[in-house]
This record gives sequence, structure tokens and C-alpha cells, in this order.
Amino acid sequence: MTESRVDGAGELRSGTVALVGWTNVGKSTLLNRLVGEKVAAVADVAQTTRRRIRGVCNVPDRGQIVFVDTPGLHRPKYKLNRAMVQTVHRAVRDVDLAIPIVDAGRGLGPGDRQAVDLLRNAERPSALIVLNKVDLVRPKSRLLPMMQTVVDEWGMSEAFPVSARTGEGVDALAHRILELLPVSEPLFPEHYLTDQTERDLAAEWIREKLLHQTYQELPHALAVIIDTWNEREDGLVEIRAVVLVERESQKPIVIGKGGERLKQVGTLARTELEELLGRKIFLELHVKTAQDWRNDDRILRQLGVE
Repeated sequence: MTESRVDGAGELRSGTVALVGWTNVGKSTLLNRLVGEKVAAVADVAQTTRRRIRGVCNVPDRGQIVFVDTPGLHRPKYKLNRAMVQTVHRAVRDVDLAIPIVDAGRGLGPGDRQAVDLLRNAERPSALIVLNKVDLVRPKSRLLPMMQTVVDEWGMSEAFPVSARTGEGVDALAHRILELLPVSEPLFPEHYLTDQTERDLAAEWIREKLLHQTYQELPHALAVIIDTWNEREDGLVEIRAVVLVERESQKPIVIGKGGERLKQVGTLARTELEELLGRKIFLELHVKTAQDWRNDDRILRQLGVE
């Protein structure tokens, strides 16, 4: 994986920045765009991100931003979801700056205000709020009133419109964030990209492909655990992954008719992982039922959920 960069020049600054928001506002897409590499799974379903993910953005001659992607805020029902929300609360206490993200395409809602209030209550007030998905705002005249609301009524000093999907405004956002960080040497070496291991990324890429295939049927009931990872002397990486579902009736949905859906998921994930690792991969997928796994502490630990 290559290092991430944003063009620029100026005083050297560095720090950690949490991206916080209600579920499905595009935080992971924004993280990937800012970092310049895919380090977080992306899908058009709520609660795709289940744990804290760090991605490093190096700005030449300006400094380094260590972004922390967090699970989307939501109303928790299972142990998994409660742990996800607690992860957000912990993350905002451990960073130099926390930035709320809202989905400008769907408009401002009570969940967005909750994210702002969370930062204020955690004594992590942010001067900056990001209005993401501005490419979806129709008509464009809707954008200005939203910007005025978050400044005049929510107490933010600055509203920054961007589109993580198209890249509009993202470089300018990185430079603005750097101006808000302390003068400091980089926190990580220039080549460092993410705290996610290759096994972590493999599990997430597989789950992402499953979400794309099954998002209307069982997105939250899916989990992926890397069972074995064997790097052979000839360079081939053998990966055996287990896809967890909650009920036996869900297995056929994942497997598909004649195994076609699972085969397609495996092909897409393997192709992306080969690009990531630069090595040939043999990927074997198995589907297993684990009833009520979202409340199972042992499985949550295996998934790396804090």
C-alpha cells in the first residue's frame, strides 16, 4: 500500500482527528478519500463500520493528520451495537480534534444534532462541521440554509461542504484541519497508512462484498472471521474465512442458488485482496450459523469489537 498525500506547503502540524456522526453519513468514504487508499469498508447500509479505524494522511511540508473513523451513532439494541456506540465515546476522548459529519444529501436531522451534542458533552467541541454528499443536494439552494443552521443554531464556527464520493472540497478540508492541529512532528513514519492488519482488511473486504450482495436482506446479521491465514513459500496466501449468520434460514441467502452468490463474493474479495497484498490468494469461504452472535462476548472479541 502506498502512502497517502495531499498537496500543500506551510508550517508543520500533526494530530489525531476523529470523524463522528450518525450512521450512514459517509465517514468511511471520507476517510478513504482523505487517506488516499481504501482502509475502511464502504456500503450503502447503516452500521457498516463496527470498530475504530485509523488512517494517516501526510500533507507534504505541512504535517500529518491521523484520522480516526468511528462507528455511526445509532440506537443500540445488541451488545455489538452498544460496544460500537461506546467506541465512539472513547474515541472522542483520545483525539486532538473531533469533527462531526452530516449527510447534506438527506438534510439535517436529530441524529446529526446528537453527534454535535456528544462532542460538546465530551468537552471536545469542534469549530468545524463537515456537510458531506453535497453532490446529492438538490436543488443546490438547500445547502446554504443547512450551513446557516449548523452555525447559527448549533454553535459551530464553520461549515465545510464536501463530497467524499467525488472528492469535491476534500483537499481543502485536509488543509483546514491541519490549521486547527497543534504544531508537532508527525506521529507516524511517512509510509505508515493504517492500524488495520492484513487479516482485518481481508475480513472487512469480504463483509463489504457480502453487504453489497445482501444489503436488502440481512446486512446487520453478517460477520466475517478469518479462520486461517497461511503464507506459502511460493508466495500464495491461503485464506479460510467463516461467514457468520444468525439463523439457518439465512444461509441460503448468503450462499445463493447453486452457491453462485458466495462464489461471486469470493471472486470480488479475492481480486481486491490480491491488489492490496500484491500476491496471489486462494480464498475459501464457509457459512456458519451462530445464533444471537451479536450478544456473544467471545465472538465479539474475535471480531475485534472493543
